[in-house]
Amino acid sequence: MTVRVLDEAHALLDAAAAEYHDDAEALRQLHEHSARLGEPLRVAIAGMVKAGKSTLLNAIIGEEIAPTDAGECTKVITWYRHGATPRITMHLRAGGARSLPVRRDDGQLVIDLGATPADDVERIDVEWPSKRLEDVTLIDTPGIASLSADVSARSAAFLTPVESPSEADAIIYLMRHLHSTDLGFLSAFHDTSVGRSATVNAMAVLSRADEIGAGRIDALLSARTIAERYRTDGALRSLALDVVPIAGLVAQSARTLRQHEFDALRQVARLGRDARERLLVSVDRFVRADAGIDVSAEDRMGLLDRFGMFGIRMSAVAIRSGYDDSTDLADELYRRSGMEDLLRLVSDQFRSRADALKARTALTALSTLVERRPTTNSRELAGAVERLEANAHELRELSLLAAARTTGLGLPPEESAEAERLIGGAGTSAPRRLGLPDDAPPDEVRHEASVALQRWRSMAGSPLLDRGAVEACQAVIRSCEALVVGVAPASVERRQLRLVLHPEPPVGGRDQAQDPSDHGEREAGQEQ
Repeated sequence: MTVRVLDEAHALLDAAAAEYHDDAEALRQLHEHSARLGEPLRVAIAGMVKAGKSTLLNAIIGEEIAPTDAGECTKVITWYRHGATPRITMHLRAGGARSLPVRRDDGQLVIDLGATPADDVERIDVEWPSKRLEDVTLIDTPGIASLSADVSARSAAFLTPVESPSEADAIIYLMRHLHSTDLGFLSAFHDTSVGRSATVNAMAVLSRADEIGAGRIDALLSARTIAERYRTDGALRSLALDVVPIAGLVAQSARTLRQHEFDALRQVARLGRDARERLLVSVDRFVRADAGIDVSAEDRMGLLDRFGMFGIRMSAVAIRSGYDDSTDLADELYRRSGMEDLLRLVSDQFRSRADALKARTALTALSTLVERRPTTNSRELAGAVERLEANAHELRELSLLAAARTTGLGLPPEESAEAERLIGGAGTSAPRRLGLPDDAPPDEVRHEASVALQRWRSMAGSPLLDRGAVEACQAVIRSCEALVVGVAPASVERRQLRLVLHPEPPVGGRDQAQDPSDHGEREAGQEQ
């Protein structure tokens, strides 16, 4: 019989609930995490004040439902979930909940707390009928390093709690430049109980990339160079799975482009080259009354608010290149904004690993509970958690990926980089694991997987490797075996783990389990 990692985590939480049957607080936590396993993945969006968090959320969803001004509601943690109809609910710290009116102002959703101070609100729940929210819940958090210490503390307590797992399974962290505060927060998230080896569930975004170089047309190219440096060198590599540059404002406005805005942008594009360059040389020149264009100063100010100088310049170039209707322009701006790269990474690294990330959160919560509220069978429960983390390949990949980014795998640099890719460091699809194009034919994927499998089996047998490196090789072998049989490693069928408090010893004993080549052939045979 085979089971999924979520079923295994559920079984372990049930066993813990039986152990803590007379502890009301422990039962509350266990039931909460058991229910959470059946919910969509929770992804928090965090960053310093004015990093563009709400703008990014709007760009992901494709509607302006996250407030981007500095109102009271931006000081409150706001959850965006899928719902059949739009609904806003305010949850109070003192208990109870209150429905808020759903209304728009100039296309933007307005969240009005009324007479309730932000300090009295625990969270706001926004239910919205968006396909983007069907398999992920997005959580917008107040700015870190805010001038208001209470606002910053609210985000810190939510994302980096001291005695319990974070409410988020993964985090997208926005930064304008790499600041010591950014590193400090990511380090704190890394050090929380749920953030153990948090490289695997944190992604960094170089937001507002369009502002680099005063909004020059090549701003995103410069931002990609900076992101690559952050990605491959320095402290950020050990704290985040990847670094992506985006122009969030351009992406948001592209998804919500209005016809009158397109008409105004087309007027800019139709100017002669000299006149257009004079108009776009600066913000002051663009909004002046005698700008020499048949677009009112008020409408030009609106374009600046919605697109920024970079977005206006890019729109003019795109329109002159043939994207001459509003739909085509919107698609091209969205593509150039970098959002497609970010969404692909979120899909590859978060959505495709959703079960493993949720199970990891639950197991971390159970480990924390057992440590802080010990019982007669605490050691047995802790041992069961360790066995699941060691034997569930989805979780083993996450642990190995984190080790590759922090302590290392004990392999030469080239082999370590290949191992990281094969276990899903560049994406969990078979072509990405094998370094092939996304549209690589199945036969090529299977051939490359077979070559990789033989190479790693041979490497695992090297007498020059220490035990840690051999264990890393065995995990890579397991991933390659799954690719050979044409199944993504995250859904490979496995023998059901015996999640009992007193497990039987492994068949074959310690010596047999340490033979890497025999292990690989045996597992491949069982899983086929």
